[in-house]
Amino acid sequence: MKLMDHVYLMADYNQWMNQKVYEAIGAMPPEKLHEDKGAFFGSIFASLNHICVGDTLWLKRFESVLQKHQAYAPILALAMPESLDAFLANNFIELKDRRVLLDETLLELTSLLTDEELLQPIRYLNSKGVTANKTLFNLLMHVFNHQTHHRGQITTLLSQSGIDVGITDLVFIQPNVN
Repeated sequence: MKLMDHVYLMADYNQWMNQKVYEAIGAMPPEKLHEDKGAFFGSIFASLNHICVGDTLWLKRFESVLQKHQAYAPILALAMPESLDAFLANNFIELKDRRVLLDETLLELTSLLTDEELLQPIRYLNSKGVTANKTLFNLLMHVFNHQTHHRGQITTLLSQSGIDVGITDLVFIQPNVN
């Protein structure tokens, strides 16, 4: 499998899972969505927000490689979050709109990227100010893994609230081979 095929599969999986999670949450009363559940970021809403913050931070860091793609334009218009727990939205609808924008952008960008672009280095400062230099491919894998990590926390909180998001396995969306 080419790197570009793998990143597209991961973007597709993440969009599918985010849609499932947001759909499951859509009927929750706002007070339940904002209730501190003891998760890393407290509430389900804050956890969803953190995933969007992380995606925004990373996509902004990828500008040197991705800016030549028209699909990257929506990211240029976004402000850089000031911290990992900065709120990007005031309510669930606004947060869902941000999630949709990020997922659509990631999916479109990953459909355009070549293996050569994915192997390009990205130099950035992490949240502690430490300089790092890693390939776009490895950083995208981190973005998708980060989403999966926190979505797992969210699906656990939903399960504890009696809400089942259904199948969450990547293998479910992978095609069979002959």
